[in-house]
Amino acid sequence: MPKRKLDPLPSAAFHILLALAGEDLHGYAIMRQVEQQTGGRMRLGPGTLYGSLKTLLEAGLIQELEDRPEVDESGERRRYYRLTSVGLKTLRSEAEALADTLRVARARRVLRGSHV
Repeated sequence: MPKRKLDPLPSAAFHILLALAGEDLHGYAIMRQVEQQTGGRMRLGPGTLYGSLKTLLEAGLIQELEDRPEVDESGERRRYYRLTSVGLKTLRSEAEALADTLRVARARRVLRGSHV
């Protein structure tokens, strides 16, 4: 059986799904949201972003919206993306796995300060 591209879910893909959990966004807005939600620790370049979006689209975790409400400076409409129900399920599963890992780290006193 071939290995799935998104198993385990890459960090960039996780943060893209997390960004889309709140609202539909276009590519540049996803990049800004990921940077904001990670406190600047993760900055997606265009290659990583659009490669990840392509993989997430192919896996059915996100969908491109047909209606493109915003026009950019060049007059072209931006592509907006939305989390699918499968994407939300995948995001929840990944977040729960990360929470389990965090519980182990806390129990072993790996984390200190405000993370505890």
